[in-house]
Amino acid sequence: MSEVKISAGTRTEFGKGAARRIRRDDKVPGVLYGHGSDPVHLTLPGHELLMALRTPNVLIALDIDGKTNELAIPKSVHRDPIKGFLEHVDLLLVKRGEKVQVDVPMQTEGELAPGNFLLEYVLDALPVEAEATHIPEQFTVSVEGLEAGASIHAKDVKLPSGVALAVDEDAVVLQVLAAQAEEPAAEGEGEEEGEEAAEA
Repeated sequence: MSEVKISAGTRTEFGKGAARRIRRDDKVPGVLYGHGSDPVHLTLPGHELLMALRTPNVLIALDIDGKTNELAIPKSVHRDPIKGFLEHVDLLLVKRGEKVQVDVPMQTEGELAPGNFLLEYVLDALPVEAEATHIPEQFTVSVEGLEAGASIHAKDVKLPSGVALAVDEDAVVLQVLAAQAEEPAAEGEGEEEGEEAAEA
């Protein structure tokens, strides 16, 4: 995974009013924490951060006040529920060679067997342990030809070298269900509704 370089500044103002002022300047308040160190409160460029977060578990190389360089991954991202803009981000401090636990998004390829089937994501993302600078962007599994009752377990997902499951290997990731057929209207029900509508 490539690193995304972002310049950030430390901040000393807190609270909702300060956060609103930061966001008015197209910036995002954030916190960097980890390794037992005191949290560092940051102000990050809004557009650059938004673009970086399009990649799940992106590795961010932070230049803090032009004095300190740190590596971090997003741990929690808060967005406005209506407008979708970034409100706050929590960043986890990481070191090269360090193992971290992350959730990697799942993708599928192929077509289910012909029939009225539904594909259910039991896990939208697979918990794994990986080296901080080599976190997979996603996992892809084939659902080609699967029918109702079939399932894909965590152990069925092919992991790159150096990546290990952080969930039970028998945990179900995806499963195929038979779609529920709509129940036919009871005999005479449609006729009665038609007669009532005519009378009305």
